[in-house]
Amino acid sequence: MKGIRYTDEIKAEALKQMTERGHSAVEVAGRLGITDKSLYR
Repeated sequence: MKGIRYTDEIKAEALKQMTERGHSAVEVAGRLGITDKSLYR
């Protein structure tokens, strides 16, 4: 099973929200419409 590939922009935005704004991975994933497991990878 192949995973979904996310753009560099989505990855950068997710990282920014977690590191600069202090949001949890679960919150960021919900906002971006992706799974939190994807962020942990």
